[in-house]
Amino acid sequence: MQKVLFLWLLLLPMTGWAAEDERKSQPVDDQRVVVNTTTALLGSWSGKLDLGVASLTLVFHLEQADGYVKVTMDSPDQSVKGIPVFKDYLSDDSLAVKVEQLNLTYRARLKDDKLVGTFTQNGMSLPLVLAKGVSEVNRPQTPQPPFPYETEEVTFRNEKDGATLAGTLTWPVGYDPKSKKKPLVALFVTGSGQENRDEEVFDHKPFLVIADYLARQGIATLRYDDRATGASTGGDVKNATSEDFARDAAAGLEYLRNRKAFAKIGVLGHSEGGLIAFMLGAQGKTDFIVSLAGPGVKGDTLLTAQSNRILKLTGMPATMTVEKYRSLQEVQQVPWIKWFIDYDPSADIAATRCPVFALNGSYDCQVISSQNLPAIERLLPKSKKNLIKEYPGLNHLFQHCTTGLVNECRQIEETISPEVLSDIATWIKGLSPD
Repeated sequence: MQKVLFLWLLLLPMTGWAAEDERKSQPVDDQRVVVNTTTALLGSWSGKLDLGVASLTLVFHLEQADGYVKVTMDSPDQSVKGIPVFKDYLSDDSLAVKVEQLNLTYRARLKDDKLVGTFTQNGMSLPLVLAKGVSEVNRPQTPQPPFPYETEEVTFRNEKDGATLAGTLTWPVGYDPKSKKKPLVALFVTGSGQENRDEEVFDHKPFLVIADYLARQGIATLRYDDRATGASTGGDVKNATSEDFARDAAAGLEYLRNRKAFAKIGVLGHSEGGLIAFMLGAQGKTDFIVSLAGPGVKGDTLLTAQSNRILKLTGMPATMTVEKYRSLQEVQQVPWIKWFIDYDPSADIAATRCPVFALNGSYDCQVISSQNLPAIERLLPKSKKNLIKEYPGLNHLFQHCTTGLVNECRQIEETISPEVLSDIATWIKGLSPD
């Protein structure tokens, strides 16, 4: 999602689906062009590409498969993995590979147990040294068993779209199904791109961390794999828009209501999930909303500001306009983005009558806090139960960060700010009817 690698992602940095679609479109048969059946270079090789204002971790995997050597590439700082790579040349001490769709090449020779070479993309050449192996990342907030609460694997059905959604219902600590006191529950809705129930990205699992924290604070949650992802099946993805994904979330709310086990049923949505939360709020389907970096302005306005913020932070002229953004080829080719640039959330926010906690990080490069939070606050019907809050120094994932650029997310050990976790739990508990 950053400056040099995958330039088109710089222009669409909010949309994780773009990397997935690009990766799936590349021909796997290109792996068979080179005849060699083995090489001393088998294994994983990783290094950092120095972009000047930032660095980007790249990993190349060389694996033996069906009598030939398969090469794939990861960009873990962009949460992109398994990109098929075409082999121009491969021996025991040298390799030359390329990804034509991204207009990039890498040529290197083994020297002192390292691959020393040159990475080239779109006419720009940079040195790239790879060492054997892949560095591990530390995630201290990821919960580890045993857990002091119960979980339940469940499924619910969006009949209109033919999607069966699989998820985890987490009951709060000390929950007694025989008790007359019912807990509050929040349905989690992920951001853009096909994500699993933990909203796993950059080796972080923010939804798992939030669910664990809320369970310990007496709040139930339901998080689910996006359609056609993980254990969820069915439902069109290629042509789907936020309206389609909102029907998946609505089916989750209906499932929770039918359980008759909860005092109030709300939506906690991140990024696009926040947008979907307001769509459901306008329809009167949810009792409360937690909007984590949810959009408050029209899509093309948001994405133009997003692009200019990233351009500025990476030392490039911030010259993107709404007109230029809308004319981009990638924008015209993907149904989700074509729908999103025309969607204005104003009417849905204004029609939302349930309590809302809308929060943003001041360093968020994707949903700019100073642009979106004031719009949400202005549009929402006035209520003492509403809370609008900006968190200084936090990025789009609500991590403490330096710049807010996406390439930092994986390098940060913190998954989500403890203050944010505490505020979410305190606000939801304040809605309890007891």
